[in-house]
Amino acid sequence: MLRLLASTVLYVLGNAIGIVVAAQLLPGFSIDFWSIVIVAAIFTLIVVVITPLLIKISIKNVPQMSGGVALVAILVGLIGTSMFSDGLKISGLTTWILAPLIIWVVALIAGLVLPLFLFKKTLEKVKES
Repeated sequence: MLRLLASTVLYVLGNAIGIVVAAQLLPGFSIDFWSIVIVAAIFTLIVVVITPLLIKISIKNVPQMSGGVALVAILVGLIGTSMFSDGLKISGLTTWILAPLIIWVVALIAGLVLPLFLFKKTLEKVKES
């Protein structure tokens, strides 16, 4: 249970960092500072729900798309989040194309790096035993 909670926190935090970086880099991407937690939670929930469905559809119908499922899931997550939250605004075709790429890369890096900092003591205990 603790592992699931830690994994969820890391996933939401990685997505939040990705969304903030996209907001900093893309002029057509804006997020209200006070709603970042809600936006990240809604976005993560949509991505978590839609990803298995997209994987199943891609394997069955378009196997070549299976490598891009994460990017499509992020795009769907952004569309859904912008519909359900007033805190996220995305405008312009270029922004809609680049935002999923930026969020994917940043969330991937955060997913690799954050555990090293957040769970440093736990990792040290595992190495010692």
